[in-house]
Amino acid sequence: MNKITGEYESLTSWKNAEDPAPGVFSDSIDPAGTNEYFLLWNGSQRYWRSGAWNGHYFDLIPPKKPFIELIFINDKQWRGTTCTLYNRSIITRMVMDLTGQIKQFIWLESSQEWLMFWSQPPAQCDVYSLCGPFGICDQGSLPSCRCPHGFQPASPKNWSLKDWSSGCQRKTQLRCREDDQFFMMPNMQLPVNNQPLKVQSHEECIAACLNNCSCTAYAYTYSGGCFLWNGKLQNLRQLYDGDGASITLYLRLAASELMTSGRNNKTVYVVAAVAVVGVLVILVGLAWRYHRKRVTNSMKELGGSLVLFTYDDLRRATRNFSKKLGGGGFGSVYKGLLPDSTAVAVKKLEGLRQGEKQFRTEVSTLGSIQHVNLVRLHGFCSEGAKKLLVYEFMPNGSLDSYLFQNDCVMLNWRTRYEIFLGIARGLAYLHEKCIECIIHCDVKPENILLDAQLCPKVADFGMAKLVGRDFSRKQRSSRNWRKRLFPCMGSE
Repeated sequence: MNKITGEYESLTSWKNAEDPAPGVFSDSIDPAGTNEYFLLWNGSQRYWRSGAWNGHYFDLIPPKKPFIELIFINDKQWRGTTCTLYNRSIITRMVMDLTGQIKQFIWLESSQEWLMFWSQPPAQCDVYSLCGPFGICDQGSLPSCRCPHGFQPASPKNWSLKDWSSGCQRKTQLRCREDDQFFMMPNMQLPVNNQPLKVQSHEECIAACLNNCSCTAYAYTYSGGCFLWNGKLQNLRQLYDGDGASITLYLRLAASELMTSGRNNKTVYVVAAVAVVGVLVILVGLAWRYHRKRVTNSMKELGGSLVLFTYDDLRRATRNFSKKLGGGGFGSVYKGLLPDSTAVAVKKLEGLRQGEKQFRTEVSTLGSIQHVNLVRLHGFCSEGAKKLLVYEFMPNGSLDSYLFQNDCVMLNWRTRYEIFLGIARGLAYLHEKCIECIIHCDVKPENILLDAQLCPKVADFGMAKLVGRDFSRKQRSSRNWRKRLFPCMGSE
C-alpha cells in the first residue's frame, strides 16, 4: 500500500485461461493497518490470511523457502512485503492463479518448465466459492468443480477455460409448488449464510423450507437444529467419511428432476435386468441357476460391508490365478473379474502368523476404513492356510511404473504435486482420523496405486499388524522419495 496516494499494489487472477482481464481472486495488505495480508474473493470475502509479521516471518507462513527471503516493510511511504533472492541464478515468479491460490514457481532449465514449490491455501477447496453459485468443490476429483444433480454449468465455455465463477444453474426451474422435493447430499461442508431455525422434528424443518419460495436447501441435525438457505448456495464443498464438519444437505429440486433420476432410471434398470436374466435362463437353464445359487451362498457379507469369498470363487475369478499384477513381501497380486463384471485385485498372503479369529478381526477393521486416497478392501477369503484379500482394481497400476520410465514427462509437475497431496491425505487419515490409528510402515512408490484419473491411493496399509511382522527389524529402503517422484531434478 502506498501511504501517500492510498493506492494498493496486488496480485489479481485472470478471468479465465485465455482472458487476462481481472478475475475474482486477489491479495491485499490489511486496510485496517495491521502487518498481515489476505487473499480475497470478489474484493471483499477473506478466505486466507498470512498471520501477523513477528519480525522474522509471517506466523502462518513458516520460513520454508531455501532461496527467498520474505520481508515486511512499513516506512513513511510503503506498507507491504518484498522478496529477496539468495541465489541470483534462480528465476522465480509468483502468481494469483485461476484456482484462487497464490503460487510461487521456479524455472527448471533441465526440463524447460516451471515447478510450483509453494502455494496457499494448500487445499484448492479452501478457496472461497471457487466453483461459483451451486457449484461443488470436490478435492478428490479432477477437475475439482462439478455441478450437483439437477444442475448444469451456467457457462460451459467458461468452465472449459477453468473459470468456474459463474457456477451452476438449474436444469428445471422451481415454481414454488408443493410437489418440490429434496435431493440428499451427504458429507457436505455447511454452506455460508444459513438461517438457523428451532424445530421439534425433521418434518417441521422440511415444511419450513417448502413453505418458503426462496428456500433452496435445508439441513437438519438430530439435536433439533434446522438450517435453511435462501437463494444461491455459495461455497459448497464435498467432504468424506471422517471429516469432522460434514453434514447432510438437502437440495430443493423440481419433482421431475428426482423422478428422472429415480423412477425412470430404476425402470430402465429393472427392464434391462429382467431381459438379461430371461436370456441367460433360456441359454443355460438350470445350470445357470445352480451356479448363481452357489456363488450367492459362498459370498456372504461380513459386518454389512466385506464379502467372504470361497477359495474356489477367487480361483474362478482370477482364472486359476493366471494374470499376475505384481508381488512383494506380503504375497502376490492377481487380477480377477467377479460374476457381476467388477474388476478386482486379489492378494494371496504369504507367511501369515495370525490365528483365524485375530485375522478376521484385523480384516474387519481394514474393511471399515474408507477414504478417497486409500485402496478399498472389498472382501477376503480364509480357508485354513489359504488367506486372500480382495481389493478394488486400479487400472493405472503402481506409481513406480511411472517414475522409472526413461521419459520423464509421463507425469507432469502438476500431476506429481497432486499425487503427493493425495498420498499425504491418505496417510494423515490413517494416522489421525481412523478409530484405530494405523502406521503404514512400508510407504514406497510400489504401494501407491493410481486409478483411471491418476488419483493416488495408498495400498497395503495395516498389513504389518495383519500379517504379524515386526517392521522394526526389517531393512527399510534408503531411496529418497523426492528424487523418486521428481527423477529429472538435480540434487538441490
